[in-house]
Amino acid sequence: MTAETVAPAWMHEQITAEQYDSWSEEQCAGIEIVDGMVVVSPSASKRHNRLARILANALDVAAGPDWNADTDFDVRLQDVPLTNRRPDVVVYRADTIDITPTRPEHVLLVAEVVSPGSETTDRIVKVDQYAKAGIAFYWRIEQAATGVPLIYTYVLDPATMSYRTGDMFTGVVKVSAPFTVEIDLGRL
Repeated sequence: MTAETVAPAWMHEQITAEQYDSWSEEQCAGIEIVDGMVVVSPSASKRHNRLARILANALDVAAGPDWNADTDFDVRLQDVPLTNRRPDVVVYRADTIDITPTRPEHVLLVAEVVSPGSETTDRIVKVDQYAKAGIAFYWRIEQAATGVPLIYTYVLDPATMSYRTGDMFTGVVKVSAPFTVEIDLGRL
C-alpha cells in the first residue's frame, strides 16, 4: 500500500482576502499571497535576518515618534486578487500599529534583503508591485560575496508610479530622505 500526498486546497486555488483574514498567525507565517495564490517562502539565513534587524533597528531610531520600523508582517498591496507581501523591513505610520491589514498608505519605506532564490522577485517583481501600490521608498540589500552588503535605494515617481533609481551604498547607508539616517550594515 502506498500513501499519496494530497496538496491542501490552498496550494492550487485562489485565496480571497476574507479567507486569508480568517487564518491564524501560524498559518500565515512564511507565506505571501500573490494574485490570490499562496507563495511559500523558505526560512531566511541568520545573516539575512541579522541584516534586516540591524536595518529595522536603525530606521526605527532615525524615524522619530511618527514612524515605526519592524520586520516580518504582511503589507496588503491589493484585495482583488489578493496580494500580501511580507517585506523584510517596513517603515510605517506609528498610529497604525494596531490596524490590520497594513496597507500601502500606512507605509513609507520597504526593504528587501536578497537571498538565493529570491533574486528575481526582489530585484524585479516586488519593485514593480511596491511602486504600483504607491510606497514612496524601496531599498534592496544585496549580500555580496565580499561579505559587505550593497544597498540600492529607490524613490517613487508619483507621475509614473514607478521607482527612480536612487543611490547605491557599500556597507554604510547615509541618506537624508525619507529622514536622515546612517546605518552600518557591514558590521556583521
